[in-house]
Amino acid sequence: MRSFIEYFGCGVVYSSSNAIYFRVFNFQDIVNKIIPFFKEHKIQGVKLKDFQDFCKVAELMKEGKHLTAEGLDQIREIKAGMNKGRKFD
Repeated sequence: MRSFIEYFGCGVVYSSSNAIYFRVFNFQDIVNKIIPFFKEHKIQGVKLKDFQDFCKVAELMKEGKHLTAEGLDQIREIKAGMNKGRKFD
């Protein structure tokens, strides 16, 4: 996991009692390094939809929409439909 820090040039690695995590907190690193990586190396399965929603939220934030009540509501709506909240047809 520490090689992720070297590869991306950002992030931290930490562990809990049952998992190891790689986290990136800097928004510019997410937009300029993490998102492009996963756009190039496609995610498979249901996580692709979560990634696409994640990208929508990042785009809204780049546009400054997270600074308005309407934008925050839109982000909350997207988040509510991610992961366990996703409904399948």
